[in-house]
Amino acid sequence: MTHGTTEPVGAPGADPFPDSGPLPDSGSEERAGTRRTVRNALGVGVAVGLSGFAFGVTAVSGGLSILQACALSLLVFTGASQFALVGALAAGSGPLPASAGALFLGLRNCFYGLRLSGLLALPRRVRPAAAHWVIDETSAVALAQPDRRRARLGFAVTGLSLYVCWNLTTLLGAIGAGAIGDPDAWGLDAAGPAVFLALLAPMLRGAAERATAALAVAVALACLPLLPAGVPVLAAALAAPAVLLAGRARRAAA
Repeated sequence: MTHGTTEPVGAPGADPFPDSGPLPDSGSEERAGTRRTVRNALGVGVAVGLSGFAFGVTAVSGGLSILQACALSLLVFTGASQFALVGALAAGSGPLPASAGALFLGLRNCFYGLRLSGLLALPRRVRPAAAHWVIDETSAVALAQPDRRRARLGFAVTGLSLYVCWNLTTLLGAIGAGAIGDPDAWGLDAAGPAVFLALLAPMLRGAAERATAALAVAVALACLPLLPAGVPVLAAALAAPAVLLAGRARRAAA
């Protein structure tokens, strides 16, 4: 039924989308998506990169030289592992247990690399250099993109901005550690654990991840008065297979 001269939808000459306006230009949409990817990647890179100041202060206050602190950021470049290594050394752990704990934390980057290898499909000649930037933040930004081109862009912009900011702020923190004095007096002794938790928190998305984290904390706290510094971190790593096995057993019994 029609009223007046209004044409029914589908009639010749009728506009099927009368209120939609002009169709969006695919080129402008692509440019807007590119700008959004760059903006988000820069935001992540700069925000997390500023945490390098806390690492520089913590590393030098814990007994490392300025050169050693900067070398860790340049060559290791994985924040959680760096804080774990420095924290264990400052607590009196030997180099081997401290390095082993940091290595366990860094192993997750291997799994990121497996996922990103197929997504980014980078040329072989650049893969060794790109592997140095495979960390939590670059992986998160790349995996959030809708296509390969923007995934590569997000990975590159996040990696470059974070690497530059992290190393610059590490140097500034290491140089300023002497002027700041005792980090305990300023509360900077808590900077390492705080940044570590900030890096870890985004990964605790599901029930299994939260259960693993809770069990790992419990194991580490129970082992802390009994084992040398650095070893409780290794013991806490057993939480992951324990939660995995418990989940499989529960599903099998269901």
